[in-house]
Amino acid sequence: MSQPAMRATINALPRAATRQCLRSMSTASNMAAKRPTTSCLSKSQTQTYQPLVQRRFKFKTVEEAKSRYRSGPFSWKAGMLFLMTGAGLLFYFEKEKERMQRKRIAESTKGVGRPKVGGPFNLIDQNGNTVTDEDLKGRYSLVYFGFTHCPDICPEELDKMARMFDLVEEKRPGVLAPVFVTCDPARDGPKELKEYLAEFHPKFIGLTGTYDQIKAMCKAYRVYFSTPTEVKPGQDYLVDHSIYFYLMDPEGDFVEALGRQHSPDQAAKIIVDHMKEWKGPLKTA
Repeated sequence: MSQPAMRATINALPRAATRQCLRSMSTASNMAAKRPTTSCLSKSQTQTYQPLVQRRFKFKTVEEAKSRYRSGPFSWKAGMLFLMTGAGLLFYFEKEKERMQRKRIAESTKGVGRPKVGGPFNLIDQNGNTVTDEDLKGRYSLVYFGFTHCPDICPEELDKMARMFDLVEEKRPGVLAPVFVTCDPARDGPKELKEYLAEFHPKFIGLTGTYDQIKAMCKAYRVYFSTPTEVKPGQDYLVDHSIYFYLMDPEGDFVEALGRQHSPDQAAKIIVDHMKEWKGPLKTA
């Protein structure tokens, strides 16, 4: 190669290198312009680049971890609290149900159009003193109808009445008057009543009177009784009668009839519960 040609080639090299460098810089700048920067990325795009964090329960000991999986989400303390709360609610609703039932029974006897049980009377007791319905007002009274010559039922019921009275006296002393009314006034005078009732309880009140007075009181209390006709003097006989205890409130109104299906404890509880519902004043003997 001649010297002029070599000189022309050497002079062209810097210019070619300069063009190649400029071309590379242009390509790099174009690629940088096309590439999205971090500040230009959307929120959703940036989130995709964030690493996922897995939540884990950390326990101090292996025993705590085993206890966690063994007990589950509920502990024995939570179970006991649940059972106690349920039992308390059940007890409350049962008591409230009984209270509402007693209230309905007491109010049902005072409704308009219902037959009234009880009423005025004027009789004499085992001591010969006059006793009226007004004398029994101010406290509860438990009235039973029978006769002193009764062979079995009356003694059983009076024993039961004595037990009922004692149970009530333990909780509400002096608030209940136990009354025995004879259905056989021909044979049951004050003397006979006094001797007969002394065998059962010293606080029993015995009432007697004429046949018409007893019949009127039995009618007022809706008590059935029947004596045989054409009985000869001195001849023994039985009197058929109703077997109920009539609970009367301090105003002389009928509350509830207690029958032979009630034990002394059950009957005493019913009487005391009715006393608890009474809002007015109460006298004591």
